[in-house]
Amino acid sequence: MRFLVITQARSGSTRLPNKVLKEINGKSLLQIHLNRIAKSKLVDGIYVATTIKEEDKKIEELAQKLGIPCYRGSEDDVLDRFYQCAKIEKPEYVVRVTSDCPLLDPKLIDEILYGAISKELDYYANIIEERYPDGQDVEVVKYSALEKAWKEAELKSDREHVTAYIRNNSSYKGGSLFLSDNHGIKDNFTNVRLTVDEPSDFKVIEKLIMHLGDDKDWRTYTDFYIKNQEIRKINEGIQRNEGYQKSIDEENNK
Repeated sequence: MRFLVITQARSGSTRLPNKVLKEINGKSLLQIHLNRIAKSKLVDGIYVATTIKEEDKKIEELAQKLGIPCYRGSEDDVLDRFYQCAKIEKPEYVVRVTSDCPLLDPKLIDEILYGAISKELDYYANIIEERYPDGQDVEVVKYSALEKAWKEAELKSDREHVTAYIRNNSSYKGGSLFLSDNHGIKDNFTNVRLTVDEPSDFKVIEKLIMHLGDDKDWRTYTDFYIKNQEIRKINEGIQRNEGYQKSIDEENNK
């Protein structure tokens, strides 16, 4: 297998428990997310990586029902969970996404995957410099780079967040361990939230799907979000990447 997508999923969110199991029009957010990924033209396989906690048995069962393999691993050492999942197939490249991004664009996955291949990079993503909407995050990592990070990363924040060690030691950020580049765009859409972290985020996704369906590209959802103040004001102002920042703050305060 050359190209494997691994999507992280868990039930234990403090802000919105069981969020990926919440339904819109009879489909769970996880199902919408997986159905969209499956439309990628380059991806060879998809895995769901969840935790060994009993409550995440529901995620495993849903993935199996949808015909998607599921790996269950550490709740806290997410890097280990992700690596052990990738190790099953040992692909050339791994695409990391998260299942709280139900409207993730499969064409964007292909763009970034193709960029990683053509540039022969260890790491290629659209989040080193954030300009895409929150909820359209795609990271492509060489399996060999993922394995190196798994062996070497020691900080708690680097174990809790799969690509932090790779990103912080990437050539794009002046590091020497991983050859990398950022998949950028001219416009800045960082104020657009197409992810689900809070109850208000779910309301936004629900409204977008009710108006547009669940099969549009990221730009269509983004333009609709920007043009409709009623929808935009529901979840604007929420901090992006709050979980990673919390990990960093905890380390700095020790």
